[in-house]
Amino acid sequence: MDNTHSVATLIDSTTSKIQQLQKAFAELESHRAVTLNLKWKELEEHFHGLEKSLKRRFHELEDQEKEFENRTIKARDLLVKKEADIVAKEQASLDKLQEKRDAAVFAIASARDKHRKVSSDDPAVVTTEGQNAQPSTEETPQENTISDGDLEEMKSPENEHEGVKSYPQLVTLCKEMDSEGLHKFISDNRKNLAAIREEIPFALRAAINPASLVLESLEDFYRAESTNTDGKKDSNLLGLRRTCIMLMECLSTLLTSLDLASASEVITEEVKEQAKEIAEEWKPKLDALDLDDSNGNSLEAHAFLQLLATFGIASDFDEEELSRLVPMVSRRRQTADLCRSLGLSEKMPGVIEVLVNSGRQIDAVNLAFAFELTQQFSPVALLKSYLKEARKAVSPSKPGNTSPTVQNEVNERELTALKTVVKCIEEHKLEEQYPVDPLQKKVVQLEKAKADKKRVTEAAKPQPKRPRANGVGAGPRVTNIPAEKTFYPRVAENRYPQYMYERPYVYPGPNDNHCPSLIGSATYSLSPAHGNYFANGYQYQAVQTAYLH
Repeated sequence: MDNTHSVATLIDSTTSKIQQLQKAFAELESHRAVTLNLKWKELEEHFHGLEKSLKRRFHELEDQEKEFENRTIKARDLLVKKEADIVAKEQASLDKLQEKRDAAVFAIASARDKHRKVSSDDPAVVTTEGQNAQPSTEETPQENTISDGDLEEMKSPENEHEGVKSYPQLVTLCKEMDSEGLHKFISDNRKNLAAIREEIPFALRAAINPASLVLESLEDFYRAESTNTDGKKDSNLLGLRRTCIMLMECLSTLLTSLDLASASEVITEEVKEQAKEIAEEWKPKLDALDLDDSNGNSLEAHAFLQLLATFGIASDFDEEELSRLVPMVSRRRQTADLCRSLGLSEKMPGVIEVLVNSGRQIDAVNLAFAFELTQQFSPVALLKSYLKEARKAVSPSKPGNTSPTVQNEVNERELTALKTVVKCIEEHKLEEQYPVDPLQKKVVQLEKAKADKKRVTEAAKPQPKRPRANGVGAGPRVTNIPAEKTFYPRVAENRYPQYMYERPYVYPGPNDNHCPSLIGSATYSLSPAHGNYFANGYQYQAVQTAYLH
């Protein structure tokens, strides 16, 4: 600012300098011996021009300085705002973490109170006279108090199996450390898999070494691998692998219900070494997996990541290599929690980029919401891009020469894509940003066209020839039929009436929620039907949830 002030002072003094120069010039002219060619007027105009040029340049510099100061102030304000947003997000994360901690403490306290209640309900003390007597007040606190060492009593039959009500066979199998029998029992009762899944963590308490039991159950994960003639993997193998994943998840559930000391007794260093050996054996086999073929539903990649998370050995493997496996399991419902357990939250922006570039925007949207990255990856833009690519992929190259079969496939794929987008919008509550009414109208239109084509096809099918009433079968062969007659003998009128619908096909409007089971809210809980658990197909169908088991 001092330099600017001095420059301004010098510029203002220009006029006085010009006046002094004029006086000197006049004095010089009065003493000249010869006539000067230059006139004072010309000199004065020259110096005034220089003065104006300097002033104009000075004002330009002042304006640039003010603009720079304004930009600096805006940048500082934006930086302060971003810092405040970061602090707010950190605080929100801390609040969520505190809530989870409080919930865990409450669950532990509830469990302790429950065990205290069980111990307080023991039969009254029997006296030497054979009569019932209540314990003294001095003994009551000792009976009702459970120390940390007494938590080992959870191994007793009264406490450890409290959560196993429907399938006590699970307890027997875990006690006997029978991993093969456990696999067979789960496979035989796959229709009730949801109930079994809830009871397995309690049944594992009966095992002498729950971690070793789960590791033994993984032995045939690759050993029994085989393929059918069409190149697809055997359904029994897929079911076995899903069972392996479920057992590891149930062990993780058991570990979360224990305190740190008890969990370290279950997952010992020896157990970790055994798990690491299995992981090292599985790792090379993952190199043959293809991102496009897995479609985000790879059991092999899921089992590998779950093994690292359950037994706490993720630190022994490279994070970059682990993050490259995440797109192969992006459709699994456990993906978000699994990535957090493995410490891959910071790698998720790169994972989402891979999903977007591979045309799997729906998975990208789900993960963006799960890791609060919706500002970096706009859900609406991703969904619109998915629909655009889906329409481009299903559009026939020559619309005029499209066969009915191809057109039906095109309509079916577009219908599936629309239902998937509608489901995702409703699941993440994006209706204000992306209205679903136009999409639902298009769904109704495609469904109506599909039903109309089906009705026309059914009506055009020839009616089958009915057998004779006497049950003998076809009549004698007729050879002297005139050329103008039909081959089949004439039947009585209305004997084969044309198939007619009793009522017209009704297509409710979008507001009637024409297909609630397809575009309703998603759930991430395991379906009771074991068919969803052992199925091996994958496609973006609206009848499935956003994540598979």
